[in-house]
Amino acid sequence: MKKTFLHTIVLFLVIVIFNNIRGQQLPIYSQYYFNDYAVNPAIGGTKNYIQANSNHRYQWQGVTDAPRTYTLSAHGPLKNKYAGIGAFLYTDHVGPTRRTGAQISYTYKLKINERLKLAMALSGGILEWKLDAHKINLYDQNDQVIIDGVMRTLLPDAKFGLHLYSNRWFIGFAAPNLLQTKLKFNNSLYTGQSRLENHFLINGGYKFNINKRLDFEPSAIIKYNNPAPVQVDIMARVIWKDKFWLGGVYRTMDAASFLIGVNYKQNLTFGYAYDFTTTNIRNYSSGTHELMIGIRFSNVIEEPIYEPIKKEKKQKFKKKKARQGSAGVKRFKTIDQE
Repeated sequence: MKKTFLHTIVLFLVIVIFNNIRGQQLPIYSQYYFNDYAVNPAIGGTKNYIQANSNHRYQWQGVTDAPRTYTLSAHGPLKNKYAGIGAFLYTDHVGPTRRTGAQISYTYKLKINERLKLAMALSGGILEWKLDAHKINLYDQNDQVIIDGVMRTLLPDAKFGLHLYSNRWFIGFAAPNLLQTKLKFNNSLYTGQSRLENHFLINGGYKFNINKRLDFEPSAIIKYNNPAPVQVDIMARVIWKDKFWLGGVYRTMDAASFLIGVNYKQNLTFGYAYDFTTTNIRNYSSGTHELMIGIRFSNVIEEPIYEPIKKEKKQKFKKKKARQGSAGVKRFKTIDQE
């Protein structure tokens, strides 16, 4: 039974490659909130420090050639305070296929008011698609679609993102695969219409302060790619003293996840997620493991936000300023950012 199931998976992957490639073409992250730059390039530069993350996902343990995803990203602000840059590397293995990509991004930030900002970003790079036919048992050994056993192609790729945020909440939008580049394997007779399909992602979250030691943080991400069904990830975590957290994720039509993590001296972050598969694949898999490591470097900019004092207080200072003449001083209250 297991052998038949694995053959079915391989057949499905071949159909995906040699016909119109549709459905989910992007890696899945259970810890998407901590790997947020990989999801939305507009995150780059929204903090006042440099952040580097590495994520390792081992999906469907127990299934041969199950998906494996490795990512490495780094992003931070520029000294002019209004822009940020970032870079993202990843490799995604699924059965006989492998996708390896690299992108760099530029973010521009707009200050809407004293507490609210909007970040806009565009990233571009290159993607390699590779198919290893040595892992496929062909019905016709003389199939001319696969000539040399290994097929690969290089494609340009781009992504657009928006991120509206304050100190407590955020909402974002990302559109990967903007160019919808057509797949053309240069060592194959394949002439199908496969291409990178448009994806649309919307995410948001809010941080509730329960008391001085405890925070509660729900968030969600909605993923859409026609004609695939809409997929929703709903996450919630409890944070103690900004040092430890426990949480969970429910991903529709896929899995439920358990999250645990720790911040060490505000510079190192370690996160772990375990997925309990909710589909029939659970009959063949013991689950999915995901590890995340984050490093925060020293602040690049100091960017306080100023809030004008209330009107009644302003009037008192005006009277005092009139008495003191030109020695009066205008006061502001500084709200510290992260």
